[in-house]
Amino acid sequence: MVREVSESCMDSLITEIVSSYCTRFYANKPELASLRIEAIGYQVGYQLAERYTMERPRFNDHLEAIKFICKEFWSELFKKQIDNLKTNHKGTFVLQDNKFRWLSHMSVDSPVDISTVSENKTAQATSMHLKFPCGIIKGALSTLGIICAVSADTSQLPACSFVIRIKV
Repeated sequence: MVREVSESCMDSLITEIVSSYCTRFYANKPELASLRIEAIGYQVGYQLAERYTMERPRFNDHLEAIKFICKEFWSELFKKQIDNLKTNHKGTFVLQDNKFRWLSHMSVDSPVDISTVSENKTAQATSMHLKFPCGIIKGALSTLGIICAVSADTSQLPACSFVIRIKV
């Protein structure tokens, strides 16, 4: 029996998590809200990767594990593979998703009369929404024995790049 979660439920849950941590629980402490959101994502990623790799042998190297994240893990989560994977072969990997579903409802396109403050709020909201998937990637890789730092970059929504830096 396959267990799945409705996409709309997942979108609503992530939006509510970000909203709750940013406006209610840690309204005056955005750094702490960011850490808590990422920690929730980490736990989700850790448990999902445990489930998805339960019956497979350990990966031999970092690249093999990252490819698993890009192809199989991402496909389980988003019903598509990562669009592009780049590496410098020194422990840094960039995963590009050209249409990251969890950002598809956000927009940075704004009329000329909107102030810089609202653009900063949009960028901050986008950044907070990306803490959860960064945590998921970090938790999944931790399950695979890879300690890393994960950050996200958005230049044109809904495209998103996740930068993974392996800690040695």
